[in-house]
Amino acid sequence: MATRVHGGGAGERSAQGTVPGGRGAVPGGQGTAGGDTAEDDTAGHGAIGDGVMSFGAAYRRAVAAHRQAAAHLATARSAIADSPAPAPPDLGDVTDQLRAVGETLTTGATGSVQDLAAGPAPVRVGMARPGTLGSAVSGRPGGGAVEFPALVPLGAGAHLAIDADARQPRIAALLRSLVVRLLAAAPAGTVRVLALDTTSMGATFLPLRPLVQAGVMGPPAATDAEAKALLDDADQHVRAAQSRTGATGELLVVVAGALPDNRGDLMRLAAFTHAGTAARVCVVVAGYPPQGTGVQPPALGAATQLRLDGNRGWLGDPPGHPFSSDGTGLAAPVALDGDPPARVVEAIADRLGELHRRGTALEFADLLPPQTWTESSDTGLHTVVGRAGREPAILAFDDATPHWLVGGRTGAGKTVFLLDLLYGLAARYPPDELALYLLDFKEGVSFTEFVPTGRDPSWIPHARAVGIESDREYGVAVLRELRRELNRRASAMKRHGVTKLADLPRDGNPVPRTVAVIDEFHVLFEGNDSVAREAAALLEELARKGRSYGVHLVLASQSMSGIEALYGKTDSIFGQFPLRVALPGGGGVLDVLNDAAGALSIGQAIVNASAGIAGANTVIRFPDAHGGARRVAALRHELWQARASGSRPPAIFKGYEAAHLDDDPTYRSLAPGGRRPLALVGRQVDVDRTSALFALDASPGRHVAVVGTTGHAADVLHAAVVSLARQEPAGQARFLLAPLVASADEVAETTADVLHALGHPITRLGAADLREELRQLAEPDATPPAGAGRTDQGPAGAGRTYLVVFGMDAAAGVLGAKDDMFRSGLDDLQVVLRQGPGHGVHLLGWWRGLRRLADDLGGSHNRDDLACLVALNVPGGELGSYLGTHDVAYRPRPNRALLIDRHDQRTRLIVPFALPGRELDEEG
Repeated sequence: MATRVHGGGAGERSAQGTVPGGRGAVPGGQGTAGGDTAEDDTAGHGAIGDGVMSFGAAYRRAVAAHRQAAAHLATARSAIADSPAPAPPDLGDVTDQLRAVGETLTTGATGSVQDLAAGPAPVRVGMARPGTLGSAVSGRPGGGAVEFPALVPLGAGAHLAIDADARQPRIAALLRSLVVRLLAAAPAGTVRVLALDTTSMGATFLPLRPLVQAGVMGPPAATDAEAKALLDDADQHVRAAQSRTGATGELLVVVAGALPDNRGDLMRLAAFTHAGTAARVCVVVAGYPPQGTGVQPPALGAATQLRLDGNRGWLGDPPGHPFSSDGTGLAAPVALDGDPPARVVEAIADRLGELHRRGTALEFADLLPPQTWTESSDTGLHTVVGRAGREPAILAFDDATPHWLVGGRTGAGKTVFLLDLLYGLAARYPPDELALYLLDFKEGVSFTEFVPTGRDPSWIPHARAVGIESDREYGVAVLRELRRELNRRASAMKRHGVTKLADLPRDGNPVPRTVAVIDEFHVLFEGNDSVAREAAALLEELARKGRSYGVHLVLASQSMSGIEALYGKTDSIFGQFPLRVALPGGGGVLDVLNDAAGALSIGQAIVNASAGIAGANTVIRFPDAHGGARRVAALRHELWQARASGSRPPAIFKGYEAAHLDDDPTYRSLAPGGRRPLALVGRQVDVDRTSALFALDASPGRHVAVVGTTGHAADVLHAAVVSLARQEPAGQARFLLAPLVASADEVAETTADVLHALGHPITRLGAADLREELRQLAEPDATPPAGAGRTDQGPAGAGRTYLVVFGMDAAAGVLGAKDDMFRSGLDDLQVVLRQGPGHGVHLLGWWRGLRRLADDLGGSHNRDDLACLVALNVPGGELGSYLGTHDVAYRPRPNRALLIDRHDQRTRLIVPFALPGRELDEEG
C-alpha cells in the first residue's frame, strides 16, 4: 500500500513568479512618453505653477525607470532562450543522504524488519527518537525511484495520533511494527510498553505475546478494569518522573489500538500528551479523532497526526494540501510497515528477555538497607516494599499514613507482602525504635519466623508478642495491651510537657514506635457478641489516637464485607486508614468505584495513599521473602545476635499448641509455705500467657468444679491437684481420691503416683465411701469413721483436706439416698461446700454435665457455693443460663476452656493443661 507522508520531512517549496510589466503595461509607452513631449506638456500648463511642474518631473522619472526595467527583462528572456536548460538536481543523492541520516538516528528503527533483532541503537534514553512508519519512495526524473526511511518523532513529549483504529488490519500491523522497532532500537530496560486494546479484546497485540512473556512489554489491557489499571500505572510513572530532577528514568510508551470508550479514560490519555518531556511518556493512539461520532475529542498535545484517505496517508494536513502550513514537510508516498515476522519477534524477545529479567529482577535483598539499624523513627517509619516500575516503592507509617489496610484473596501473596514489610522495618530500625505485635487468625504459620523454634533458637528482637492461629480473645488481649501502652505514652507526654513522641526523653527508657499487624482481622468481629463489641471499641480508639502516640495498625483480610460488629463504625475506624494495599482479589480495601485490583497478577499490588479513591493507584511488584530463604535466615540471625544483653524473646501464643503443667513457670516456682494454696488449671489466653489458677482461701465456696464430657477434664483436675500438692509439706495434707468413672482411671493413677512421690498420704474412695466421707466432713468435730476408704500411706496430718472426685455425677444415686434422719449425701455435700473452706476442706471434682452439677448443688441460690468453674465443651447458651447471664461469648472447641470465678465475677478463656501424649486423643 502506498501512503503519502507529509510534515516533519525534508524538502523545500519551489515557486514561479510573474512580473507585471512589458510593453504597454504602464501608461506612456514609446512615442507617447518622450522627454520633448513631456516638456511641451509642462510648458503648456505653466499657469498651474510649481506643483504642476513637480508632477511632471516625477512622471518623467517613472517612465524612464519603466523603460530600463523593460529592457532588462527583454535581455534576460533572450539569454534564457539562447541558453541550454540546467541539469535537474540528483534526487538520488538527496534520498541517499536521507537514508544515511535515518540510519544514523537509530539503526534498529530503520533497518529492515528482518534485521531488527541485531541490537539496540546508540540513542540516549528518553530522547525524542524517530519512529519508522515505513519506506518513503521518491521518483527520479526520467524514471526510477529510490526508498528511504519515513520517520516521525516519538519519545518523551513526542506523540503520534492515527485517525483509523486497529480494527483495520493495516493499522494493527503498523502498531505492532512500531512496538517491535522501538523495543529493538532501545537498550534493554530503557523503554517500557503498555498496550491498550479494549476494542479488540487484546487481539491487536496477540502476535507480540513473546515480548509479553519475556517481560519487555506489559500484558495488553483488554477490559475496562484492565484499562483503568494501565492508566493508573501510567499516572504513577508520570508523577514519579516529574518528581525527579533531570531527564532520567525509563521511557513509557502507551500504545492504544483504539480510543477508550470511557471519556474519563480518554481525558487521562490525552493529558499524557500535555505532560511535557519531564513526564517520560510517549503516546501512540489509533482512532483519533473519532470519525462520524459528532463528539469533540479532547485536544492532544505535541502529537503528529496521521490521517488516512483510501490508500494514502497525510501527516499534519488533510488531503488536498500536499504541504504543511509552515512550508515544511516531505511529500512522498510511503509504504506502511507490515507485521514483523514471528521469528523476528521471538528473536527480540530472546535477546531482550534475559537482559530485562536481569535488569528488573526483584529479590528480597533489594528491600534491605546497606546497613542495619541505622535509621531513626522520630518522624515515622519508612521501608521499601517493592518496586513501582523501576523505582523503589517506599511506604511509611507517619502522620500522613498512620494505619494501613491490606486486602487479598487466598494465595494472592498477602503473607509474603507482610513479611517483606516486617523484615524491611526490622532491618532499618533497632528495637528501641520499633516494637512489633503480630497476630495471625488463620490456620497458618505467617509469623513463626519471628519466634524461637525447636530448630532455631533465634528470634526477631523487635517482636513483643506473636500470636499464631490466634483466638479472638487473644486478639482482644493484644488490643488491650496496645491501649495500655497508648495511655502510658499519653501520661508520659503530659508529665514531660511535650506534644510529640520524639520529644520524650530517652534516658534509659526508649519509647519505640509500635506496629501491630493483624492478619485476617475480620475474625475478631465474627458475630456480634461481647468479644466483637469490645474489639471494635478498642480498634476505634487505637485508630483515632494511635497517630499521636506512635501506635500504628496494619489490618489485613481476605474480605471487608459482612462485619456486623463494625456496622456504623466503618467511617470512624477505616477512615483513619488512608493507606490501602490491594493484592489480587483484594479490591474491597479500595473505593467502590476503584476496580483496578481486578487486573493484578500474583506478585503485584496496588498501593493507594488516598483511602482507595480511583486515580491515586500505584502498581508495585514485591518479592517473595521465602524465595530468598538464605538471606532471610542470615538477616534473622544478624538481628538476633545484635540484640541488647538480657533481651527477652517475644510472648508467644500458638493456638494449636497444648499447655503442659511442667512447662508452666508458676508451677515450677511453687513450693511449700505459701500463704494460700493455688490450684493451676491452664494458661490464660492473654499477651503473657498468664497461669490460669484459683486461690483456695477460707471463703465459703472456694472449691473447683471441672465440667465437660471430654476426658481432658480429668487432665485439668490432675493439674489442679498436683499443683496443690506441690505447695503442701510432705505428710501434712490429706488427699481423698475417688475415681468413680472408668475413663478417669488412668489419670487418677497418674495423680496418685505424683502424690506419692511428693510424700502425701492418699485415701482411695468408692461411691459409698464418698457418701460416708461427706457426712464426716459435714461434721468437722466428729471422728473419722473406722475403715472408711483405704489409706495408701500413713496417717493423715492436721493440715488441709482435699477431696478429689473423678466423675462426681456417677455418685448421684448414692448421694441422693436419704438416711433415717431424712438426710442425703447431697445435703452433706452442700454443707461441705459452704463450710468446708473455713475448716481447710476443699472439693475438686469433675462433673460430666452442667445440669448434673446444678442438680447436685440443689438450686440456683446455691451456685455460689462452688465458685471456681472450668467449663470445657459446654455450649455458651447453657453456660449463660447457669451463670444467669445471656452474653457468654464462648464457642466450645478443642484445647480451650472457660475459667469462671463467681466470687470476683471474672470469666477468662484458657488453654487447659493436658497430660503429655493425650493432647490429640479427643476432641474438646
